[in-house]
Amino acid sequence: MSYIAAIDQLNAMTPELYARSGQPRRKFSIEEIRILLCELGDPQLRFPSILIAGTNGKGSTAATLASILCASGLRTGLYTSPHLARANERIRLDRMEIADEAFGAYFFRVHNAAQRLTQSGGLPQLPSFFEVLTAQALLYFAEAKVDIAVLEVGMGGRLDATNVVNPLLSVITDISLDHTEWLGETIAAITREKAGILRAGGTMITLPQVEEANEVLSEVAEELRVRRVNATAYMPREDVVGPYSVEIPGATIEVKSPLSGAHQHRNLALAIAAAVELRSVHGLPIAPAAIAEGIRGTQWPGRLERIQRDGVEWILDVAHNAAGAWALRAGLLSALAGDRPRSLIFSCLRDKPVQEMAQILFPLFQRVILAPIHSARAAAQDDMVAAGKAIGITAISTDSVSDALQLAKEGTRGGSIVVSGSVYLVGEARSLLLAGKVDQP
Repeated sequence: MSYIAAIDQLNAMTPELYARSGQPRRKFSIEEIRILLCELGDPQLRFPSILIAGTNGKGSTAATLASILCASGLRTGLYTSPHLARANERIRLDRMEIADEAFGAYFFRVHNAAQRLTQSGGLPQLPSFFEVLTAQALLYFAEAKVDIAVLEVGMGGRLDATNVVNPLLSVITDISLDHTEWLGETIAAITREKAGILRAGGTMITLPQVEEANEVLSEVAEELRVRRVNATAYMPREDVVGPYSVEIPGATIEVKSPLSGAHQHRNLALAIAAAVELRSVHGLPIAPAAIAEGIRGTQWPGRLERIQRDGVEWILDVAHNAAGAWALRAGLLSALAGDRPRSLIFSCLRDKPVQEMAQILFPLFQRVILAPIHSARAAAQDDMVAAGKAIGITAISTDSVSDALQLAKEGTRGGSIVVSGSVYLVGEARSLLLAGKVDQP
């Protein structure tokens, strides 16, 4: 079956379309993907892996660690979510996206196995969008005979489809309030869900966080006799701007990452700590020079990404919650200094704290432009306009992302335009910018 047919069927399984169907909301079930993977020969047991959970920064950490492993000469799988433009982005082998032909072939192998199971009563329902993609990735990595795979948890951890592996390391990035309807309404409850990726007698790599999160992580680690690795040793001084040096066992390396923003220092520290652990405890051939090279070679678009077009600096960042908005604000302070024109194109999902995100971001800009996004969970433009009015800012509504980009460009020549608030928005805007669809005067 073709790639296009695979994408069409996969898109019909998205949470947005599932919600529109009026069917009861799916419940997370780790057992269902285990049954599916058993039918596929348990590919998740055929290679070592790293699991990375958290609220913010897990994608950047995963991409950096995978790049380090690739630079070390290891055949490396990387599974992340969500994607910006194409589903292929989620499944990578040695920095390369899975090819269209392979994507289609693996999709239908998983889909056909799931159909057999549902027809025989082995599964109560067909797997979800994320479960299918996870099974595809695990099967692809197993048959590609990867040396190691880095897996980013989709949501939570305890019941996430990625949690079927038995990881060498469990990495937990910064935790904040997000997906509260699924994971709980407190930091403690959310942390406990994310701590579900820890294994008895395993290893947890993390950094000090807010007190509630620290307490739960310590409690769970003690219950499971988990060895805790604190990545603080690989953090730079707070006043560091630009490249910096860190000491790792037996060497000093330069940390020079293409990922901008001081918040990335925490993600880089976690990736370095994981690489050191894999080298010193698990014996992987990861030289200090490869750690530095891998950091330099990290590719992770849409994170304070800068694109220059026709006298305008576009800055794209998937700050999809309040913590992400604060990180973006900190990263923008120098970029938006002075009297140059500056505009924000914004949109977010309705389950995000729209008012709080508006308070964090809107005051930084001379103009705020709202764009509709293709998601059943999108926040209504009226709600985003109201969030602006509540803080004395008039936000301008548009009919499409393309219209928003063009309107922003017309009034921001010689300045900066920031596109942020939702991965859906950033993905569509990035595709239009790279295709030159807003370069016309």
